[in-house]
Amino acid sequence: MDPTFDLATVDTDGAIREHEEAVAGDTRAAFFRKAAVGGGAVLASGTIMGMLPELAAAKPSKKQDIKILNYALTLEYLEAAFYTQAASSGAITGDQLAFAKLVAAHENAHVKGIKGTIRALHGKPVAQPTFDFKGTNTDPAKFIPTAFVLENTGVHAYLGQAGRLKSKALLAAAASIVTVEARHASAAAILQGKSPYAEGAGSITPDGAFDSSLSMNAVLKAVGATGFITA
Repeated sequence: MDPTFDLATVDTDGAIREHEEAVAGDTRAAFFRKAAVGGGAVLASGTIMGMLPELAAAKPSKKQDIKILNYALTLEYLEAAFYTQAASSGAITGDQLAFAKLVAAHENAHVKGIKGTIRALHGKPVAQPTFDFKGTNTDPAKFIPTAFVLENTGVHAYLGQAGRLKSKALLAAAASIVTVEARHASAAAILQGKSPYAEGAGSITPDGAFDSSLSMNAVLKAVGATGFITA
């Protein structure tokens, strides 16, 4: 089954398509289920990528919780900027604009909450990167399809770290975010209007009855491949 949005909405330089074609045995739909918006590139910021080896081998600990929170914070920075820019661009109207404004408020609240939590744990929040969304959040034809991918990536990312958090309180907080991200993704599926109530890619339940998780490495490569994070 093919994905229900055009790959070109986020693959502005062909890098994602090139990597997709190199994934042996994967259909396009399976590839997107595994890596949402692509793979094969790394984030421009070495700070987050530098977490990977240590996190892979580490047992749950307060230090690891802070690293996971900073990983989540980077993703929330990206989403907050994506929607804030869309809402203020003047290019998005109607239900798309209402969606952008609502989700921008949510994502900015997530950023504030995660930063406050990191500081409460005596950690240091990572700095906000700079972004170039390549017009995907100011083009009405690309905004919702890209939002759908980003929100589902957020769901996969939070699920991928749920079992790695030491603090039960943090796990509960993360759960309260991932459910909202899933609702955003469902709203985007409906706004796309491409069989949102059928199982499979583009649906309000793209993974069926059980959402899948993605590793930190897979998510960072996926996001990095878009080129949205520039520094």
